Amino acid sequence: MFKAFIISLPISDPTWIFFLVLSIILFAPLLFDKLRIPSIIGLIIAGIIVGEHGLNLLAEDSSFKLFGKVGLYYIMFLAGLEMNMGDFRKNQTKTFTHGILAFIIPMILGLITNITLLQYGILTSILLASMYASHTLIAYPIALRYGLSRQRSVGIAVGATAITDTLTLLVLAIVGGMFKGDISGHFWIWMIIKTIVLFFSIIFFFPRIARAFFKRYEDNVTQFIFVLAMVFLGAGLMEFIGMEGILGAFLAGLVLNRYIPQVSPLMAHLEFVGNALFIPYFLISVGMMVNIKILFSGINTLKVSAVMITVALSSKWLASYATQKIFKMKRIERDLIYGLSNAQAAATLAAVLVGYNIILPNHTHLLNDEILNGTILLILVTCIFSSFTTEYAARKMALSDVKINNEDKLPDRGPCIISYSNPENVSMLTQIAIMMHHEHKQNTFLGLNVIADSPNVARHKAIGRKCLTQAAKIASSANVTLTPIERVSTNIITGIIHTMKEYDASELMLGLHRKMNITDSFFGAIGDTLLKGTHRQIMIVKCLIPPNTFRRIVVAVPPKAEYEVGFYKWARHLCRITSMLGCRLHFYAHPHTLKYLEGFVAHKFDNINAEYSELDKWEDLLLLTGEVNYDCLLVIVSARPGFISYDSSFENLPHQIARYFNNNSLMMIYPEQNGDPLETPPSSFLASNHPERTKKVNTRLYNQIIKWINNQLKKV
Repeated sequence: MFKAFIISLPISDPTWIFFLVLSIILFAPLLFDKLRIPSIIGLIIAGIIVGEHGLNLLAEDSSFKLFGKVGLYYIMFLAGLEMNMGDFRKNQTKTFTHGILAFIIPMILGLITNITLLQYGILTSILLASMYASHTLIAYPIALRYGLSRQRSVGIAVGATAITDTLTLLVLAIVGGMFKGDISGHFWIWMIIKTIVLFFSIIFFFPRIARAFFKRYEDNVTQFIFVLAMVFLGAGLMEFIGMEGILGAFLAGLVLNRYIPQVSPLMAHLEFVGNALFIPYFLISVGMMVNIKILFSGINTLKVSAVMITVALSSKWLASYATQKIFKMKRIERDLIYGLSNAQAAATLAAVLVGYNIILPNHTHLLNDEILNGTILLILVTCIFSSFTTEYAARKMALSDVKINNEDKLPDRGPCIISYSNPENVSMLTQIAIMMHHEHKQNTFLGLNVIADSPNVARHKAIGRKCLTQAAKIASSANVTLTPIERVSTNIITGIIHTMKEYDASELMLGLHRKMNITDSFFGAIGDTLLKGTHRQIMIVKCLIPPNTFRRIVVAVPPKAEYEVGFYKWARHLCRITSMLGCRLHFYAHPHTLKYLEGFVAHKFDNINAEYSELDKWEDLLLLTGEVNYDCLLVIVSARPGFISYDSSFENLPHQIARYFNNNSLMMIYPEQNGDPLETPPSSFLASNHPERTKKVNTRLYNQIIKWINNQLKKV
């Protein structure tokens, strides 16, 4: 009877294995967080305890091999996916210099110490030295907590990570590939050719495949499965040519991050699945491979661990010191770069596992048990050291006089209201709103559905509730709060205005039906009632393709726009979207206005790819027809009648858009404009000081110009 309750060790029943693994994933991080030890170390230590070299509760069966490999690919994929290429472009010279130094110096010191002190062979020494060269941004959340994400030293460390990890994985792939085929005279030539071809194929074809897929399918589950398939396709192709699959997974992350915004439901799902199951499973499997007894078996193991830790920490410090001296940076900036770039984790684990699994002709591991155990200590020490170093440097920098390129911290006065009426627009409106406010996610979004009081109230209520439920799910999956509001009013526009006043909303976002002409009564109602009823910012959006597939955002800005109260607000929103999507942002504006835009972008968002072109006269708006393609978002900044940047030619905007930009994705922005409209131009201080900027365009002359342009377009 009691035999049924006797469990033989190691546990072999799949149910109990999975239960024990889930328990470890649940409780290990909670315990080690209290000890201020990174959770990645906690899971590895838990694996050591339950593995065959510990309590022998679990055996390294096929499930650990499967999930371990999946988790390894997932780590490298997320490392590429979360790499902000804008940070790399922001300080290209400094970033590239530090990245090369952070790779070369550890490689040189590692080769010297591995060969002379540890007396390893050349291939073992190269692979072990490459482990010192890589680093993982374990301490990056600390910099975010202190508001240093825009500091150039943080951008340099983040961008250098892409360089060092790529070079490290390339060394790893080459060394691993040497043991997967016959090394002959043509081996290196064929490996270089195959590598170049595959690199080009992944970089060229993967983004185009992803773009075509995301345009057609918007279901989150379908997109999630597609991304995973692309990751393992990249890894499989890399293994097919005889190199390591982790390089393919890393490249897949780099090329796909353009289409997966950091704040989006898809990104949240990818991180959730990886952090909840695949990556912890992998870390536990790594711990199960560690034989802790070897650490106490002799002085040689302790010697290997000490050399690895010393070389890793000292070489990264030398790279940071050299970068500081070359570019004459401040000492505190060097300390922050060093703190962020000395933690070893993802790529280091990948390298040691690949080397450990390579069996030499004499039946020994390329990286032996001593190196495997030393790597665990290396990860533990460097992660803890990195956290404390970054914490010290970040706190000191936040309190110092070092100029920090923080974004404008002026909070919005109230929440953003998103008005939903059509189920087709729900996903598009919610995604764009979240991307605009991704750095202020604590701000509450209000999802509004106003229903006209009519005999069809019940049917419209059902449609509205469906929209609000869908919007709340999308926002929740992106870890953003959206509060649904349902309102019945005799007039829809009046209901929107009253809701904005009741909640003191800072802005309003509306959707324009894809098949609706912008000159319909809906747009007329906005011009007649909504714009007069509120001075807050209003955005009207129509997307013909998913937002994450935009390649360029073209912005038409009228003269004198820089004098409006809401000028920097809409500029900040557009820069945030550009940063999230990794696309280009092209401003067309008056030369005087361009100076303000260039200064703002250079100071607040210098990591985005922004371009500037002169639009001397607002009447030249039609010249943008050749600049706006189907995969572009056209943004037109307008103004309310009577304010500084208002021009009488705005009255023709609906007809121009309907005729020339009807097949383009569009965003109309009416900036926030406080105070009363200008009854007479001299009543404004700015207008009195800039009388030449208050002249109105003669409507008859404007119509003649438009007619002339139309005739010229017909002749082309």
